[in-house]
Amino acid sequence: MAKRPSDQELVSQFNSMKQELQAIAQKIGELEMERDEHQMVVDTISPLEGDRKCFRLVGGVLVERTVKDVLPLVKQNMEGITNIIKQLALNYKKREDELAEFQKKYNIRVKAQ
Repeated sequence: MAKRPSDQELVSQFNSMKQELQAIAQKIGELEMERDEHQMVVDTISPLEGDRKCFRLVGGVLVERTVKDVLPLVKQNMEGITNIIKQLALNYKKREDELAEFQKKYNIRVKAQ
């Protein structure tokens, strides 16, 4: 049977796990805001004619394109962001379960502040 970690080690590991959860949640929030911005662009330029001029920021440079060129790229980026959010949500759930199991295993109770 393995030796039980000291209380200080348990607290340190517990806090580390909680910080990791907070970081994942923060990243999910940032990506959701970015996805919403992409959705706003899609909603705004979708009804426009395909030959209409529009501008896209590429690597810090504003580039002139047409709506028919930009719209598929923005939709593709939005789908990528959505997939990353889904992966992060699964990772968050997994880490949350690990934290709950850790709390249960070592009988850790968090005091209300």
